[in-house]
Amino acid sequence: MSSISIDDVKKLAGLSALMVTDSEAAALVEQLNEILGFVEQLNDVDTTGVEPTYQVTGLENVWREDELIDYNLSREALLKNAPDSQDGQIKVKRVLT
Repeated sequence: MSSISIDDVKKLAGLSALMVTDSEAAALVEQLNEILGFVEQLNDVDTTGVEPTYQVTGLENVWREDELIDYNLSREALLKNAPDSQDGQIKVKRVLT
């Protein structure tokens, strides 16, 4: 059985930007190891012949054909509505720095 150490909890807390005291980390170690124990019990369950459950609500995807709608507008006419354009494309502010 895998177990979680206090160092693991502190590392996860740091990655999550959480402040954890030593006593809180010790309590979390116990709780997380208990959870792992419950999850590992699933390895003992016989799932022979059981199909995987992909959808439990019975919903299905609804597909439709793509339809091309011609609005009789040229690229130039559409670009006139844009605040700024360059080389036949809409120019926007930089998103990534």
